[in-house]
Amino acid sequence: MPIKTFRGKLADDTQDTINLHTNNGLVGYRIKKFQLVSDKPGIGGNAEAICKIYTQEQSAIDGLVDFSDTTLLAVAILAQSSDSWISYDTVVFDQMVFNQDVFVTFTDEQGNMAGNYYIEMEQVMLDLNEATVATLQDIRNTG
Repeated sequence: MPIKTFRGKLADDTQDTINLHTNNGLVGYRIKKFQLVSDKPGIGGNAEAICKIYTQEQSAIDGLVDFSDTTLLAVAILAQSSDSWISYDTVVFDQMVFNQDVFVTFTDEQGNMAGNYYIEMEQVMLDLNEATVATLQDIRNTG
């Protein structure tokens, strides 16, 4: 299936919406790649940035990572120091299929660094039953 790519830049403690919904919900997506890059790699001070992708809009942006949260689709963590070292880690729950908008959050726990994200999503065609299940899971996760 085709791969769709999305990229953006987020300031500290902000959120982006990636519009994926369709009228009939028969197009689903699965995250294949998620990367995070500082807007000033190797320059500046210390940073501990956390970028997350959710199926639901977040009322608060935080650096907490909870794998039991069923709305969490992916997490990317970037740490850099003024000593010029950079560390990355990414976890993608690539078996989760969704057909609604997703929300990308970004926070820097050490300062106010901005971050760039890059996402590759595999587009999958859903039959009516799969589309209904994906939509109902999204509704269930809001409660």
